[in-house]
Amino acid sequence: MLTVVSDWGSGWQGRVDVTAGNASLSGWSVSWTWPGSQQISSSWNVEWQQSGSAVAAGDVGWNGTVGAGQSREAFGFIASGPSAAPTVTCSSA
Repeated sequence: MLTVVSDWGSGWQGRVDVTAGNASLSGWSVSWTWPGSQQISSSWNVEWQQSGSAVAAGDVGWNGTVGAGQSREAFGFIASGPSAAPTVTCSSA
């Protein structure tokens, strides 16, 4: 799930939480498509890439484990463009 943490007009901060289903995760990857001109400018606790409006991100090792049925704040980022919370697709890595 992507949440807008703070919005200051010319930029904003987002947070992505990862939730495990019935089985625990020992690594995860997430992806989403921005609805507009959003661009990530910096991040923490994640390896990511953006191509156009498509974003793909993955854990950095120490934050890859999520217990069955548990959620964890996986990473955060700073972005430009209007704030947005698109649907995030998550899978085990």
